[in-house]
Amino acid sequence: MNKKTSVFENGLIWFGAAVSIAEILTGTYFASLGFLKGLFAIVLGHIVGCILLFLAGMIGAKTQKSAMDTVKISFGTKGGIFFAILNILQLFGWTGIMIYDGASATQGILPIGHFIWCIVIGGLILVWILIGVKNLGKLNVIAMSALFLMTIILSFIIFKGGTAFDKGDNSISFGAAMELSIAMPLSWLPLISDYTKEAKEPVKATAASSIVYGFVSIWMYIIGMSAALFTMESDIAKILLKAGLGIMGLFIVVLSTVTTTFLDVYSAGVSTESIFSKIKSKWVAVAITVIGTLGGIVLPMDDITGFLYLIGSVFAPMIAIQIADFFILKISNDKKMFSIKNIIIWVTGFIIYRILMKFDTPIGSTIPSMLITIFISIAVSNVFKIDK
Repeated sequence: MNKKTSVFENGLIWFGAAVSIAEILTGTYFASLGFLKGLFAIVLGHIVGCILLFLAGMIGAKTQKSAMDTVKISFGTKGGIFFAILNILQLFGWTGIMIYDGASATQGILPIGHFIWCIVIGGLILVWILIGVKNLGKLNVIAMSALFLMTIILSFIIFKGGTAFDKGDNSISFGAAMELSIAMPLSWLPLISDYTKEAKEPVKATAASSIVYGFVSIWMYIIGMSAALFTMESDIAKILLKAGLGIMGLFIVVLSTVTTTFLDVYSAGVSTESIFSKIKSKWVAVAITVIGTLGGIVLPMDDITGFLYLIGSVFAPMIAIQIADFFILKISNDKKMFSIKNIIIWVTGFIIYRILMKFDTPIGSTIPSMLITIFISIAVSNVFKIDK
């Protein structure tokens, strides 16, 4: 009998997902807006992103399917494979980025070699994988408690230094900042059901996961923005050192990188298993960790904004179609090989998102592109009576 995770355990998993160097680093970009305007963009973007995260998780919670299996409900059994492949590719990317960022930050605090830090972080991720998401239990409680205490101390040190409430240099627009805020929770959309489907109380676990992730992610963004305003640095290692955090900063970087990247490689394994049922997800996760570690060693991964925007353009129209089908139209295509209609609508939504990016709208690209995609999906189904 499979062991089910509690609401509390799901909350811990998503706390660990939110506490990451990537989130803090992304928060530093908001410093150019000034504190108050940056804070507004962070909070508003996360509200939108986490509502979408909750809706994606609810589909998995109600159907008891993994994230990529829920995609098949809208796009068909073979159509869903396309998105599973895209998800695996983005998780490959995230694994390399997280290990690279973690190693770069730790190298700045304790310079023993970028290569060595990549190996250390990759090795710890492998330990997490071999233990398994259902057996982390007390280890996860200890890890999250340590992270919680260390990030509180980091917050106090940064805010004690006095955050500059200036207007910033506006090198990033409010709309672009909104996209960066929405993009991080959006990147977890293809993963959340992998965890909520294993919960004893799936609906409560989905709500807890979305809320915990949202609050903690906002906290990480604010830490990054405030630290950049206070220290006038965007390098996380320099920020931690200027804040007076040496060894503690090292632990924050390593532990947060491990707990976040574990979710990426675990879900990459689950997505692969949805394509090739005979392949064990655990060993796929191990392989991706090894490859991601090598990528972190040899590839430059300093600027991830383009990567985040690409994730938004791929997964925003995907979840828009899923929301329309599951919650509004009550349509299921999981008995079909492909839903040509939804694939065409997704391509349209992708193009709309990329076009809107060029116009730099005040509310970003995600919200308008998703609303347009949902409208198209409903209109096509009702006007042409497709899938009815």
